[in-house]
Amino acid sequence: MKIRYNDDKEIVRLVKEGLRERGGYCPCRREISEDTKCMCREFREQIADPEFEGYCHCRLYYKEK
Repeated sequence: MKIRYNDDKEIVRLVKEGLRERGGYCPCRREISEDTKCMCREFREQIADPEFEGYCHCRLYYKEK
């Protein structure tokens, strides 16, 4: 398993900018909670699934098998 940034540098730049503005909370979510703190709960659960391969919700990270 490998987790890497999205190959699209513009997406990475925009999401990181949003994270800075929101204090580390996902810029793609309205709610601010521990579940939306980057890496969000949704992506941590996806990482735990050995069959999952794909992007996190905001497309900053990609999990490879």
